[in-house]
Amino acid sequence: MREAAFVRQNKDKWAAFENALLNKGQLHPDELSDLYIEITDHLSYAKTFYPGSNTQVYLNTLASQAHQKIYKTKRESRNRIVHFWKTEFPTMFIAHHRELLISFLVFAFFVTIGAFSSANEGDFVRSILGNGYVNMTLENIEKGDPMAVYKEQGAFNMFLGITINNIKVAIYAFAFGIFLGVGTLYILLQNGIMLGSFQYFFYEKGLLWESARTIWIHGTIEISVIIIAGCAGLVLANGLLFPGTYTRLESFKRGVKNGLKIMVSTVPFFIIAGFLEGFVTRHTEMPDGLAIFIILGSLSLIIFYYIIYPYQIHRKTAHADIQ
Repeated sequence: MREAAFVRQNKDKWAAFENALLNKGQLHPDELSDLYIEITDHLSYAKTFYPGSNTQVYLNTLASQAHQKIYKTKRESRNRIVHFWKTEFPTMFIAHHRELLISFLVFAFFVTIGAFSSANEGDFVRSILGNGYVNMTLENIEKGDPMAVYKEQGAFNMFLGITINNIKVAIYAFAFGIFLGVGTLYILLQNGIMLGSFQYFFYEKGLLWESARTIWIHGTIEISVIIIAGCAGLVLANGLLFPGTYTRLESFKRGVKNGLKIMVSTVPFFIIAGFLEGFVTRHTEMPDGLAIFIILGSLSLIIFYYIIYPYQIHRKTAHADIQ
């Protein structure tokens, strides 16, 4: 659609929205909020098809001025939680797939560095994983149960401890984005090198498959969500470094808000990962087919919710705008 036609089609809605903001009380808060959502959809469309245009600047300014006023008065829906995971988050997250890709590539790079360093430096694995863990695992290998570490604690205590620890790591990955993203990259470095070293250690002992089919039962979601938390940290950093048409303060606020939404979205997945590690991973005797089913199911869930589903919502919205 040509820009002029886009403006003609929607200018009355924009004018009504602007008048409602100037004349407080003219519209019910919920009606005003619905109109605001439509304005932000139009802004997303303008950014895609008319980047840098006066239309984009106007909509950007209008949406920024309206945001705080609307959400001070909006009555929360009883289905707010469902709406967040079903619509609000995926609608927002589509704009941050670039940061997600960067987080994934950085993490994968450091996993490779960890494996390469372990292969070329004899003491590297011990320096990363610690002598205690390495010696314990070597003893378990000699006893014929290399994955015995997952059976030492009670299931519930392990679930609780692992879930809390994983959430703590994710919070660090997000919060350290305040240091212009360098802190977030450091958290990804730490965890990536640790994973690469861990996997190479078992590869060297001829136990790569045994370790992979066990740890990735919970690790598929756990590692994926750490990468997503890294994405949240980069979103925060991006708000500081690249304000675009916003003031730097407003851009930073938006970065924090969107990053927090990303973090909130990960909480159920961390709980699932903790449950799997506490209650399922310990059953190392399970058939390979079942382990593979859990791993592929976990990977499919992450890919669908964070990549495919946001695109589906975005296409549906863009199609509705064009019509």
